Amino acid sequence: MCCTDMALAYVEAHASWSEANTRPSLNRDYAAFIAAQPDGSFRAEFAVEGVRCAACMNAIERGLAPLPGVASARLNFSDRRLAVTWRREAEPDIPAVLAALEGLGYTAQPFAPGRLADAEAAETKRLIRALAVAGFASMNVMLLAISVWAGNVSDMTPENRDLFHWIQALIALPAAAYAGRPFYEGAFRGLKAGRVTMDFPITLGVVLTLVMSVVESLQGATHAYFDGAVMLLFFLLIGRVLDQTMRRRTRAFAENLATLRSERATVAEPDGGLRDVPLAELVPGARILVRPGERVPADGLVEHGTSDLDQSLVTGETAAITVRGGDRVFAGALNGSGALTVTVTAAAGASLLDEVEGLMRRALEARSRALVLADRATRLYVPLVHAAAALTLVGWLAAGAGWHAALLDAVAVLIVTCPCALGLAIPAVQVVAAGALFREGVLLNDGTALERFAQVDTVVFDKTGTLTLPEPVLTAGTFNPRALETAARLALSSRHPMATALAVAAGGAEPFPGAEEAAGLGVRAHIDGVELRLGSARFCGAEAEAAAALAADPEASVICFRAGDGSPAAFPVRQGLRPDAAEVVAGLATLGHRVLILSGDRAAVVESVARRLGVAEWESGLAPQDKIARIEDLQRAGRRVLMVGDGLNDAPALAAAYASLSPVTAAHVSQSAADALFLGRGLAPVLSVLAAGRRARRLMVQNLWFSAAYNVLAVPLAALGLLTPLIAALAMSGSSLVVTANALRARLGTRSSPASAASRSAVAAPVARTA
Repeated sequence: MCCTDMALAYVEAHASWSEANTRPSLNRDYAAFIAAQPDGSFRAEFAVEGVRCAACMNAIERGLAPLPGVASARLNFSDRRLAVTWRREAEPDIPAVLAALEGLGYTAQPFAPGRLADAEAAETKRLIRALAVAGFASMNVMLLAISVWAGNVSDMTPENRDLFHWIQALIALPAAAYAGRPFYEGAFRGLKAGRVTMDFPITLGVVLTLVMSVVESLQGATHAYFDGAVMLLFFLLIGRVLDQTMRRRTRAFAENLATLRSERATVAEPDGGLRDVPLAELVPGARILVRPGERVPADGLVEHGTSDLDQSLVTGETAAITVRGGDRVFAGALNGSGALTVTVTAAAGASLLDEVEGLMRRALEARSRALVLADRATRLYVPLVHAAAALTLVGWLAAGAGWHAALLDAVAVLIVTCPCALGLAIPAVQVVAAGALFREGVLLNDGTALERFAQVDTVVFDKTGTLTLPEPVLTAGTFNPRALETAARLALSSRHPMATALAVAAGGAEPFPGAEEAAGLGVRAHIDGVELRLGSARFCGAEAEAAAALAADPEASVICFRAGDGSPAAFPVRQGLRPDAAEVVAGLATLGHRVLILSGDRAAVVESVARRLGVAEWESGLAPQDKIARIEDLQRAGRRVLMVGDGLNDAPALAAAYASLSPVTAAHVSQSAADALFLGRGLAPVLSVLAAGRRARRLMVQNLWFSAAYNVLAVPLAALGLLTPLIAALAMSGSSLVVTANALRARLGTRSSPASAASRSAVAAPVARTA
């Protein structure tokens, strides 16, 4: 019976046990972790520990399928989050899932962002401590081993050699007992569940090597192999630490979305009273009060009040939007200066924020099966290694060799075939490439994305905040210097982004005293008996001037100024293109990439940007669902899409694309969804990540080929008795060093594009601050 069949048999037996009501209760209320879905089904998420390869993912998903009522179980390999969905007629049973996972050899708990972060931090510290112990022991044991090697060909006495062996044992045995715990525990959990994991041959090789070394020392033999055991653990722990670090950096977006949610809402009662209620109690039709500085708790229509609303986390637009009676508002938007009374149209679970979360969650789960090549290659490792070691032992015994010699050769096979080089083949390249990208102003958010960057053939850009700079600027024009100076001083009293752009451009020295802001309209002040106004065209009586400014520049927004009865002025403000946008788009076209713009902005604005950049394919007025649909259409047609965007509305598209990139100024949720973030004001990092991906993928393939060739050569030598465990350990360590040295070429091969060189000065400062 294979390990998967055993797992299924266990789960089926457990399901029958559960139906017979004999499963012991865990005495805990899990209702808070179960979410009802729009189709009537139920869903819960779990953080799973102990997942090391694709075989683990398949065993979990197939193992949970027979549980009563379970419609699907999907594991996101990158962050080890398991999503279980129950059918609408079933009763969700979280304890049954936890018990089944425990039976399969995995520890799990209902997903809670804060608790998961603490657990990951604790696991990282544990691995680093184990790595430090193994590294310290390796250096000291190797120094002693070198002395023994030299002494064996000179005049070292047997007594001195035995003393050095026992000193090595004194260092190696406790170090191996502590540093090898991550592997020993994984092997034990697998055996307990009836499965043989990749940790088992590692544990077996280390334990047998240490036992044989002690036996050799007791018998006064020439060689002992303590150095091979601790070096084996040291190199394996390097790969494990790199894997854990990458997973912590790719933690999912749930905790970022949580920061956009209001936990409670203020309900306006019919009698005029106010009542504070949990968000879960809101229903469509309820009237809620949103005070200045609060986030809108649910989607709805403004009933009373006027205010400036920051919906950048929802729409991607940085400019605040003035809302008044009858306007629609969305959950997560930040209220500005005025109080609003909102009639709820979509409460918790059905808001735009919830819909975006659902889209992104499904996109992440769909990507969970895109595992790196190394994970696919390790599926056959365990049976092949065990078979080779067993055949070696049986073969030598059949040939008349003694147990000692046969077991020594079998241990040599286990050690020489250790997946150390294979385990480092991918993470080593990831780390070196990540460092090279950091110097280019790119922060890698998902180490596995390098392989996907290498295969991109289509690049999709959002417009606002991506092709354009995130902050608005005053456009060039001929303005009355006195009016501009006065307007800039008045602008210092406003928090509106367009007023900020005006103040920065004109260099206003200090605000006017006594200035006050009119919610949703602008700011006013009385100076020397003259009323000064800055804000909307209607507020300043400058409709004609605003219309003329917009006609001259359709991409701009307008902020108006008026002093008393004087002639008003209209100042056009717009988001300028990133300085190297045209050069980067041209570079992508030269490399053969298809370039598109998908934006939620107005058609006239998007068309103007596309024309200036030379992009023939563009679409405007797209909702988040529309962007995902366009990307999926492209991918169904066989395209490998890189999505470059920011803002909450781009987060699902970033997650759905084959690869994704986001500016560091993006909303936090978009940063979590993106595979990489770029710093600075330029778009050159788009070219950098594509080049780095191609280079990294080439090195990864080379490392994997070397690892395979090494095993093809080394295994026969070890099986034929031509390698002692010591030489096998050295060969294993040497293969890891070769793989690591080849990975360093990812750094030496960095080549800055002209666009990257042009924007280096803009990137350097943010990089230094981030570091």
